[in-house]
Amino acid sequence: MASILPQTRSAAVNPLKSSQPLGAAFAFLGVDGAIPLFHGSQGCTSFALVLLVRHFKEAVPLQTTAMDELATILGGADHLKEAILNLKSRTKPKLIGVCTTALVETRGEDFAGDIATIKREHAEELAGTEIMLASTPDFAGALEEGWAKAVTAMIEGITRPGERARQSKRIAVLPGWNLTVADIEHLREMVESFGLQPVILPDVSGSLQGTVPDRWIPTTFGGTSVEDIRDLGAAAHCIAIGQHMRCSAEALQRLTGVPYMLFHSLTGLNAADRLVSFLSVISGAAAPAKLRRHRGQLQDALLDGHFHFAGKKIAIAAEPDQLYQLASFFVDMGAEIAAAVTTAGTSKILEKIPAQAVQVGDLADLEALAAGTDLLVTHSHGRQAAERLGIPLMRVGFPVFDRLGSQHKLTIVYQGTRDLIFEVANVFQANQPAPRPETLNPFRNREMPDDLPSSPLARH
Repeated sequence: MASILPQTRSAAVNPLKSSQPLGAAFAFLGVDGAIPLFHGSQGCTSFALVLLVRHFKEAVPLQTTAMDELATILGGADHLKEAILNLKSRTKPKLIGVCTTALVETRGEDFAGDIATIKREHAEELAGTEIMLASTPDFAGALEEGWAKAVTAMIEGITRPGERARQSKRIAVLPGWNLTVADIEHLREMVESFGLQPVILPDVSGSLQGTVPDRWIPTTFGGTSVEDIRDLGAAAHCIAIGQHMRCSAEALQRLTGVPYMLFHSLTGLNAADRLVSFLSVISGAAAPAKLRRHRGQLQDALLDGHFHFAGKKIAIAAEPDQLYQLASFFVDMGAEIAAAVTTAGTSKILEKIPAQAVQVGDLADLEALAAGTDLLVTHSHGRQAAERLGIPLMRVGFPVFDRLGSQHKLTIVYQGTRDLIFEVANVFQANQPAPRPETLNPFRNREMPDDLPSSPLARH
């Protein structure tokens, strides 16, 4: 069990984490016809918007209540009301996701009461639009917690409560933030191959996949529909991916009685087998032939790739669930986790990280711990540390803004694990020093002692 080392510095030198409100906005972006609304200053929203746009290379509909100095002192209820009513009248969204920031959270306002009042006093104007609140102060938690709070808020605020008639083929899927667009698309196809009907919340593969609509749309385009969220209680089972999604799955079970199965990771042969076995049991169908072929390809990749991983030292900095996903993958391949850094120390998954210790900190901590390792694994902000240390960098997580296609990389189940093996092995091969003649032949140019007896053959 890994020991969790608390943060030792009061300031971040090279920040690793993204904020809770950004994580909540990310989740709201996975709902069709939605607009995330930051309740705070324009600067908070602008910074988050820049990160999202640079990562996805897409137009992101992120809005703000634009709190000024006066509203910060006297209260922001009027700004919140004005923003909600303006968004409703101008863009006709199906969902407005309110993400609070440290500016208003520090003041201690009653956001839930303010929103309830706005909905009651303007019920006719706001008809047809769901307004969700995620309490996400910047000064606590990180992107992972913000994502989970937004998903939980949507389940508690939209899903019809109470036991309902189960649709045996309907499956609720709650993916973690670290699943890419490609991962979610692949997961949907995999569930459907068993004859099941997945409802994925949130579904960023629909809204952030790169589709170019034929007209300007001020809200998200694609994703989970509000109607599907409302009918989640009709699912026969729920699949939650990542420890941070346990609270959302528990909320769904508490409200509707839908049982859930939690998967800490879907990367690796054992994790993929566990998911396939579960889908086979709940569907009553055998694994499709295509999946069996993909499993065989992964087994072959494991054989081909493990030579390149054995004995390698890896340094990883990521959110807790992604840290577990990647660390488990590397250890299964025969590598060693020499440095593990994460954003917050509250997740129970950190105890399962296959490393001696997990440091809560930033990328400066990673740089200090990573000397002598063979690979750095983190997002694009780790590129300076990798350059200073002379260690190759594998870009994962959020944000990745200096490479194209990060959201279309597959990282889960059989094909995703196979692709990860090839990607990392190729990095190791590309950074392997070229052999020199003296290293190939240890007897070349060696010095001979003068007092050795001459060979008997030489005397004859």
